[in-house]
Amino acid sequence: MAQPATREPDTLENQIDADLAVLDYIVIAGYLGIVVAIGVWVARQTKTGEDLFLAGRSLGWAAIGFSLFASNISTSTLVGLTGSAYSGGLAVSAYEWMAGIPLLLMAFVFAPVFLKSRISTTPEYLEKRYSRRVRLYFSGLTIVFTVIVDTAGGLYAGAVVMRVFFPGVDIWMFCVGIGIFAGIYTALGGLKAVVYTDILQAVVLLLGTALTAFLMFQSVDFSWATVQDQVPDGNLSIVQPIDDDTLPWPGLFTGVWLLGFWYWVTNQYIVQRVLGAKDLSRAQWGAILGGVLKILPTFFIILPGVMAVVTLPDISAPDQVFPIIITEVLPAGLTGLVLAGLIAAIMSSVDSTLNSSSTLLVNDFLTKEGREPEPEQQKKWGTWATLGFMVIAIIWAPFIQYFGGLWDYIQQAFSVLVPPLVVCFTLGALWSRGTASAAFWTLIAGHLLGLCVFIANQFGIWPLHFTINVTIMTLVSGAIFVGLSLMGDRDDVDEDALWSRAAAFDTDAANAPFLKNVKTHAWILGALMIGTLILFW
Repeated sequence: MAQPATREPDTLENQIDADLAVLDYIVIAGYLGIVVAIGVWVARQTKTGEDLFLAGRSLGWAAIGFSLFASNISTSTLVGLTGSAYSGGLAVSAYEWMAGIPLLLMAFVFAPVFLKSRISTTPEYLEKRYSRRVRLYFSGLTIVFTVIVDTAGGLYAGAVVMRVFFPGVDIWMFCVGIGIFAGIYTALGGLKAVVYTDILQAVVLLLGTALTAFLMFQSVDFSWATVQDQVPDGNLSIVQPIDDDTLPWPGLFTGVWLLGFWYWVTNQYIVQRVLGAKDLSRAQWGAILGGVLKILPTFFIILPGVMAVVTLPDISAPDQVFPIIITEVLPAGLTGLVLAGLIAAIMSSVDSTLNSSSTLLVNDFLTKEGREPEPEQQKKWGTWATLGFMVIAIIWAPFIQYFGGLWDYIQQAFSVLVPPLVVCFTLGALWSRGTASAAFWTLIAGHLLGLCVFIANQFGIWPLHFTINVTIMTLVSGAIFVGLSLMGDRDDVDEDALWSRAAAFDTDAANAPFLKNVKTHAWILGALMIGTLILFW
């Protein structure tokens, strides 16, 4: 196939609006109609706060796995990963396939702990292990990051992509439309509506991105040798030099999975699906399925970005790569399917983050032990909280365009948050000597130091890549936590806490034994690791 002509984004926008066929609009309308139908159906069954926030703790493993995948593969991921692959090569794929490490930790270390206690939010873990002030600090911080970074980032990324196809509409108008659409069915149907629509969205995402990847490979005449010859040196290597701007090798082996730990183990909008599982076995199988599905973005999202260097060599803005790929490669009549996939990505990201933020607000701040609201009141609070966070995200989303590349915006924001959380969650589950005071001051000190490093990095005073900074700050936070715990009063430690090492590795048959499950599923874990090593090679 001949290489498509390269055009400036503005020219593309003017052309695309005229090229959308009636069939494209029918596909998009049909998809939106199905989403609305699912939302209405689930909303009629949502009666209580537990229904709204945890789907009545009734989720199966397939629903959990597909929902984990769909919520993660948002438009931010589609736009950000493809743009980073275009400018920096395959190294960015490590963010995807290395997600298997924290997902296995979730399945076989933290899921037994979380489900045994029947917590509703991940900050609740910190209260049971440490203290209420630690819980509220983490919960408040998570709400801010989820709304400002995740929800607003998803709205902005969706608006950027949709504006390519509908150039006459401003970005802020797309943010309003997307936010209202996702916010309403999330506010009414809660987590079950989110998960059920995510299953549909995961299928549409896989079909749309697989089709795009196939056509991109066709655009280089199915010749990988052509790609190897024409991309810049080093762009097809995952292991990059220490001074690489995309992902230096120390960050690859340490920082990436630490960032993944925050996302897959402590982030409420992801963990909420595990908390809504019918039982531990389903939660573990769901996490494993999510890890398997995370292998696919390397082939369906990242490789097309690399191949675009050959077919579309003059794109100046990384965030425009994915939408331009669609407009240049897809034949008439198939654009609607991929647009439906893009809308699916937007919906799955925005609805998940809105639901998790309202869950945190209601369960961590508005609900106190001994003063629990009625289930109907909890549902009402959750509905209004979802709508309120929707408004905040809509207002903030247009400003993200001033922060540079979308992927860097997201990862650098998380690089400040992650290190002390990794320490407090991990050592809290595996080391009973850790104290409540040590956890609180580790969070405060770690985040203040991380903010200083972030600011110094922006001014060139501290030039290390953010993935290396995450590793350094995790070691520093660990030293602070251990030091303060050893110096603290042992009375500050609850020796009988549910979160002790014995509880985490409980082999009581009534609690879906940890060790038994490891033996039963050992072949799955081995296959995942071998598959990951093959992909890495």
